Amino acid sequence: MSEAATVEQAVRDHLEGLGARYELIRMDPRFANTAAFCAEYGYTMGQSANCILVVAKTGPPAYSANLVQATRRLDVNRTVRRLMGVRKASFASPEETVEVTGMLTDGVTPFGLPDALPIHIDEPILDLDQVIVGGGSRALKILVDPEVFARMPGVKVVAELSRPGAA
Repeated sequence: MSEAATVEQAVRDHLEGLGARYELIRMDPRFANTAAFCAEYGYTMGQSANCILVVAKTGPPAYSANLVQATRRLDVNRTVRRLMGVRKASFASPEETVEVTGMLTDGVTPFGLPDALPIHIDEPILDLDQVIVGGGSRALKILVDPEVFARMPGVKVVAELSRPGAA
């Protein structure tokens, strides 16, 4: 089994364990970027969300995964920094993202992440009927009922995790 297939299976196992209502969307990895995916497959940015890894730039190594709608911008400098309890934070590099999550950028999902990794979900996502998130690889997206995020262990739903305007 390839590394991508192993990660995808871990994501599916996590979803099954949560009893989540979801649909897998197989795709061409060339369209893994959210905007490219939406344009190619006919979804809207408003129903899509990006899972973004943030790293603390001060103190001991610390990370958090943050899920925000693709139409909004993650508030790293205020909200995420406060949630992490650090003075400075920034987007993790692609290399850090793979090292911490086991997933490539444009494929990161809140499902199947390491248990110790804090996960923040932007509150407006819970108002959507369904949301599209990464599937653990660049060849898979997941259409899921966002109610699952509110009942995932270790997840914090956060008001004002983002601001208007795409990242």
